[in-house]
Amino acid sequence: MTKTKKRLKIIGVVSLVVILVALFVPLPLYSETPGEADDLKSYIKVDGKKPKVDGQYMITAVYLSQVNGIGAIIAALNPTASLMTSREANGGSSATESKEINRIYMDSAVNEAKVNAYKAAQVPYKRTFNGIYVMSVQDTSNFKKYLKVGDTVTAVDQKKFDSAQGFQKYIRARKVGTKLTITYKHKKQVKQATGKSVALEGTKKLPGMGIGLTDSVAVSSPRKISADMGEIGGPSGGLMFALEMYDSLANENLANGRKIAGTGTIDKAGHVGEIGGIDKKVIVAHEAGAKIFFAPYIKPTKQNLKYELDGQTNYQQAVKTAKKYAPNMKIVPVKTFNDALTYLRDN
Repeated sequence: MTKTKKRLKIIGVVSLVVILVALFVPLPLYSETPGEADDLKSYIKVDGKKPKVDGQYMITAVYLSQVNGIGAIIAALNPTASLMTSREANGGSSATESKEINRIYMDSAVNEAKVNAYKAAQVPYKRTFNGIYVMSVQDTSNFKKYLKVGDTVTAVDQKKFDSAQGFQKYIRARKVGTKLTITYKHKKQVKQATGKSVALEGTKKLPGMGIGLTDSVAVSSPRKISADMGEIGGPSGGLMFALEMYDSLANENLANGRKIAGTGTIDKAGHVGEIGGIDKKVIVAHEAGAKIFFAPYIKPTKQNLKYELDGQTNYQQAVKTAKKYAPNMKIVPVKTFNDALTYLRDN
């Protein structure tokens, strides 16, 4: 064999190895595809029992999976799939942190759904603010070596507050660089740490601990509601949780034998917020037999469309997807929990 042939053979082998590696080694890419639509009776209990609902309220979900070269090609050829970077999929967090963040979001969604259901059904309840969940820690934070995603900050300088805004107002009343002593819980252990406030990410002068946060609350009532969501995470089930819980508590047949799907975050005041992957959720809702799909609604303006995925609001995406994949399913725009209640009563 000549030197030229040997060289070509080596190049060929190396090229084959590179191609195989590229095809089969996991890439920093994720594929988002339609997941499933599940009856919430499988996850929620009211008064310790399966909810008595004449019909189905369905939570819709997407599948998010890391892909290799072959998976990326398959996703690119699938019109119902979306490819995204690791940062887009996990928000710059590690896979472990992302899982914890989604657990926190789910916990918050369940609790705020309880608030709305109890309130609408006129059932007495108590909403207790426990502190602020740590959702992220910026690199410049002086508490970075102490706080981890999932920890709960319960006090600053021995002072407790009744909302995240209370913490923020206290810290922002002082200059960047002010010494703060925080009390926090890490894996059920109460700890303290001292450090100086920093300018929050994206600002020059706004002081803070240098963390992303959300409320940590607990909701209790004589009518006990529990939810075991298993591996499902994220905040997007809030609206549907509230509907399932309310229909179980109230003397009203709201579902009336129908299969009802939807998505959207919910806060304690009942506002419904936008989410990701609504196009995939419309598809799985249709496949599960839903005839009604609630979609978060905000008025499309030039300003907010700049920040929307593909330049469309959740509602616009849902309508567009339904026309192609679910022409017989009604897409219902909702701004609030009460909008959804009103629609089901009137239709």
